[in-house]
Amino acid sequence: MALLDKDGVRLTVDDSVATVTLTNPAKRNAQSPALWRALAEAGRLLPGSVRVVVLRGEGASFSAGLDRQAFTPEGFEGEPSFLDLARGGDEELDSTIAEYQEAFTWWRRHDLITVAAVQGHAIGAGFQLALACDLRVVADDVQFAMRETSLGLVPDLTGTQPLTSLVGYARALEICVTGRFVHAEEAERIGLANLVVPAAELDAAVQDLAAALLAPPRDAVVETKALLRGAASRSYDEQRAAERAAQARRLRDLAGLSD
Repeated sequence: MALLDKDGVRLTVDDSVATVTLTNPAKRNAQSPALWRALAEAGRLLPGSVRVVVLRGEGASFSAGLDRQAFTPEGFEGEPSFLDLARGGDEELDSTIAEYQEAFTWWRRHDLITVAAVQGHAIGAGFQLALACDLRVVADDVQFAMRETSLGLVPDLTGTQPLTSLVGYARALEICVTGRFVHAEEAERIGLANLVVPAAELDAAVQDLAAALLAPPRDAVVETKALLRGAASRSYDEQRAAERAAQARRLRDLAGLSD
């Protein structure tokens, strides 16, 4: 069932699994503010029954990043150009970027596990969109790159925190500043990719992973994700306490003693 199909984004739902598809393969799923608003809307439209969200891109590339039209003086029709944004006040610029970021934030909700199925190019905003997901299954032709710095910009679509968390500060710095390609073998070795498969097997591998993610009880998965997501910001003793509290909730639920 399709709940959304506009501005290069399609959302379909099949029971507990939702699929968000980037649908402009002719432009290698290049991104725009309209696409970002559609991605944010997709997150708001998810039914409560959804437990796993798969993000994919039609065609040979997952997403080649920001549409270069954004860098022209006219920008996108009906949208402020980047030059217009630069001329605005700090508060307006901050608010606009925050709105763009909303397309990249909901993927980390504790009640969902999100999986990016990535083939071909995942450049700049495309790389950051893949990083927004909890897990990444990639085809053996994948090419990740963070190109913002080479354009005189910085990655600002929420990608810097997950990249650093996955690969460490030094490697994240090197990847971002050089803008080089990270291919499939390296992506798996350094933790960017959970699994690498032949391109022809990408969809089947993601389906198998989704089935495995749906196997445990939902509440246990939600609590476990919350524990792991917060672990980096807690001390060892704080994490121990968080584990105890989470386990107490689970035991009470299983015993039918929860409020």
